[in-house]
Amino acid sequence: MINMNVSIDTILGIAGTLLGLCAMLAAFVMSRSSRRWHTRCVAVESSLAAMRRELELMASISVKTGRRVKRIEHEYAGVVDRVELAELRGPAQSFDQAIDSARRGADPGRLAQQFGLSRSEADLVTRLHGRKKTA
Repeated sequence: MINMNVSIDTILGIAGTLLGLCAMLAAFVMSRSSRRWHTRCVAVESSLAAMRRELELMASISVKTGRRVKRIEHEYAGVVDRVELAELRGPAQSFDQAIDSARRGADPGRLAQQFGLSRSEADLVTRLHGRKKTA
């Protein structure tokens, strides 16, 4: 009976040792897996931080672009009015009439008002076609 006890004790000892080895192997595998997951999480966090910086940069660019668009809209707001005036005055007829008036002595302010010219257009017509001032 002692041989059988020793034999069972030996088998149980071997089984316990194998179980312990399996547990150590499982712990080792879990440790490696945990390290891989940790490395991957660090990489994802780094990517998220880079994406956050890029998003902030894009938002900044968007704000600057919005400001530029508003500035351009403000600068060219008068263009619509000038185009409407040009459409109202017709093709070259109003320029011809403005030239005739300038030759008769009309000043730039009157040309602009009467023919729908811009101030710079009226000044140009007056300089090119107005009466020459004598000293």
